Amino acid sequence: MNGAVVITERYGSSNRKRDYVSTGSDTLRVLEQENERFQSIGQMFETVFLPQGYPESVSSDYLRYQIYDTIQAFASSITGTLATQALLKGVGVGDDSATALAATITWIMKDGTGMIGRILFAWLQGSSLDCDAKRWRLFADMLNDFAICLEISAPFFPLWFTLIVCVSGVCKSIVGVAGGSTRAALTLHQARRNNMADVSAKDGSQETLVNLAALICSLMLVPIVAEQHGLVWTLFAIFTCIHLWANYSAVTSVVMETINQARLHILVKDFFVTNSPEMMSIAEANYREPVILKTKWVYDICMGSQLHLISNSSFSLGSLASLKDLYDDEKYILGVNNETKKIHIILRHDSNVADQLKAAFQAEIINVLSDLRNSGQAGQQTRVSGNVIADNAINEVLCTSIYAALGHNDAFEVSQLTLQLTRNIFPYFYSQLSSTGWTTSHVLLGADEWRSAWGKDLNLNGVN
Repeated sequence: MNGAVVITERYGSSNRKRDYVSTGSDTLRVLEQENERFQSIGQMFETVFLPQGYPESVSSDYLRYQIYDTIQAFASSITGTLATQALLKGVGVGDDSATALAATITWIMKDGTGMIGRILFAWLQGSSLDCDAKRWRLFADMLNDFAICLEISAPFFPLWFTLIVCVSGVCKSIVGVAGGSTRAALTLHQARRNNMADVSAKDGSQETLVNLAALICSLMLVPIVAEQHGLVWTLFAIFTCIHLWANYSAVTSVVMETINQARLHILVKDFFVTNSPEMMSIAEANYREPVILKTKWVYDICMGSQLHLISNSSFSLGSLASLKDLYDDEKYILGVNNETKKIHIILRHDSNVADQLKAAFQAEIINVLSDLRNSGQAGQQTRVSGNVIADNAINEVLCTSIYAALGHNDAFEVSQLTLQLTRNIFPYFYSQLSSTGWTTSHVLLGADEWRSAWGKDLNLNGVN
């Protein structure tokens, strides 16, 4: 190549490169390694179906998730076609004795019950969808398979046909809310350049292409299986298994850096029972996160709760006043209700994300030590008694005292001792979160909207 290169430009991380070379006069010669925008099929596919700037513009788990998501979408589209065929047969398509009015009424009832179900589910579970996006995503797809099973079964029960399709409609409406909402949460996780719209649009393009391929396959399958019920159920079973496997693989491939209650529980338990000076990696915590069943806590944690819910036979009015004094310098109050097996966290009106995380950490100490005590592993909190944290002897004594307080259900003492332990070790835990790469600017702990004021803050500011 004659002449000196004046400027070199490259399109992202691709092989498309252009050099501007001085020819010795006042002109520049352009040298391109890739002359055609769509010179290769792979390059065309990347431009059409992947977000701009891929792979730098998306999360590291993007490709693996999308591969499994493509497989599940194809399988779901095939079983959906089988269900559509069964529904059309059930409402009377091809039956001379059936009326259009009856079919219309059935369809309206199906859609109407689905709309009601959509509203109710969004009201009851809307706030939890962000906090457990992976679990709700898998739940939505499992429920979708159940709804399709109902629709395929419906024609075999003509007297119950309308009821069955209405139940199916409710299930699919829940799928729409849970699936759509959690997909938005996953898209937000995948978008790394504030390019959520682009990631979402390209995901839609990928899904459209997959559905088109499934549509072509369905056109070939439907005439073959039209009257062969055994073959229909065989295909349904095969593609449903593929669908469930792909969905499970997809959600378990997601590595989220945000902290929800399930991932925090995993981190705190590992923090207490391992000798490693390093915090568990983000990938390992996500791998251990349950995506089918909800995490089982000894005490359910209610963030942003109300003070009166703490009261039980273990708490007198004087104890509540003492609890307030105990947390006078904190921006939260933590109380244990031994009757309902719940930990209530009262948030002060000026509390921030770090305060919520500290409160949740204290609640997890109670849960982890309760779990160790109940399983006969009390005293195995090696990290707390190791050399990683200052004041090891004090922390060891505190853990022993907490076990004793848990044993005789002293709610106030549990709160008091775990607060002291939290003050000792949370700063180290928090610094480890940041250094490991966890997001600490926002958390997904499902806090309710109740906020309170106490102590000096009550006299000066009150609650707005």
